[in-house]
Amino acid sequence: MKRYDLVVIGGGSAGLTAARTAGRFGARTLLIERDRLGGDCLWTGCVPSKALLHVTAEVQAARRAAAYGLPPVSGPADLAAAMAEVKRAIGAIEPHDSAEALAPYGVDVVYGAASFTGRRTLTAGDREISFRYALIATGSAPALVPVPGLAEAEPLTSDTVWELSRLPQRLVVLGGGPIGCELGQAFARLGSQVTLVEAKDRLVPREETRASQVLRERLEAEGVAVRTGYQAESVGDGAVHGPGGPLPYDALLAVTGRRANTRDLGLEVAGVELTDTGDVRTDGRLRTTNHRIYAAGDVTGRSAFTHLGGTQGGSAATDALLGVRRPIDYRAVPWVTYTDPEIARVGLTAAEAREEHGDAVRVHTLDNDRVDRAVADGRMEGFTTLVLDPRGKIVGATVVSPRAGETIAHLAAAVRLGWTPSDYARTVHPYPTYADGPWHTALTDVYARLARGSGPIGALLKLRRGVIR
Repeated sequence: MKRYDLVVIGGGSAGLTAARTAGRFGARTLLIERDRLGGDCLWTGCVPSKALLHVTAEVQAARRAAAYGLPPVSGPADLAAAMAEVKRAIGAIEPHDSAEALAPYGVDVVYGAASFTGRRTLTAGDREISFRYALIATGSAPALVPVPGLAEAEPLTSDTVWELSRLPQRLVVLGGGPIGCELGQAFARLGSQVTLVEAKDRLVPREETRASQVLRERLEAEGVAVRTGYQAESVGDGAVHGPGGPLPYDALLAVTGRRANTRDLGLEVAGVELTDTGDVRTDGRLRTTNHRIYAAGDVTGRSAFTHLGGTQGGSAATDALLGVRRPIDYRAVPWVTYTDPEIARVGLTAAEAREEHGDAVRVHTLDNDRVDRAVADGRMEGFTTLVLDPRGKIVGATVVSPRAGETIAHLAAAVRLGWTPSDYARTVHPYPTYADGPWHTALTDVYARLARGSGPIGALLKLRRGVIR
């Protein structure tokens, strides 16, 4: 029985980062993967979806080219060609996550199902292994809502939509969160008649209300039929049934949630408990109820993002092997909905801030018609919102614009470091860029506090007038 300092179960973002971190420390490290390294991000999530979104942005640009004197483009795009581009992107990135890429770090890789046999032992295939510490990073899988007939209809999910070989004429998307909106817009641009269904009263309901409205207007302008507040009652006979009549489809895509992958891991034998929602229970250090076993990524229920899963994996490996705590500031974790325009957020929305801090919260919003790059690009439908707590610290930000995912990075640093708008405005931003939006929004607060020469500023000005004549 071989003994390792750290055994990592799962080769997605969290597991790969943990294994590399442990390898850099010189620890004896084993990574166990039951399928293929790279996880959902590489094979069915981030990489394929962003490659598809790139393709559909090019298609949309071609459709609009007639406005600039080029021949008009119409009709459906070639789905096979689009999926070939998706596969190209996956193939280019796959070597970065391979066993060969882990070898320089001294990480052993074993393929097969892992199962705990005790509090510090497990099996991987036919191998028996003991460990000082272990990390569960087995991710999550799509979960269907309990709508009669939905499971029997065998809908596409975010895992299986990449298997489509023909573009569906009519596509119904169940779920108006980030994934549903991204894929719904993508297939509409390719040429499908898309109906996007959301049970709540607006799309991307975790975002600022105005962000939801901007996105809805853009989707509808591109031909997507948006049905919010729609409670699906059943699925059958080639249609989703609910209020207002059936929604017929040629393909049904369900993106209604995910569940942690914990089946057959032998967690009870290892003394690892689950939460009521089926996630692995962890403490603030990402330790499970067996403190020799950690968990990171989607399986914890704390992370739905590749970048956060990777951060958790590195933090857990460092805590376990070195006893050095690297706490994660979950309030400063940004996320992005990669629709067009993108919606990027970090920290609290205005409503969340008021619920936590009361009416002393200040909110500043700047429309993109005040951002020269947006004007030049003809993309003025977005905005920037900064949320300030009673002390004037930036505790939340939302950016709606092209490339908002890049713009939000500096705002994430501002939230983590507790900057005020004055702190943010001291950094000179390049012009003309979409980053001008947050910068000018921060200046809005600075100028408001200057208040036309009143208060300390006014007193200082008067003093200087008296001293220097």
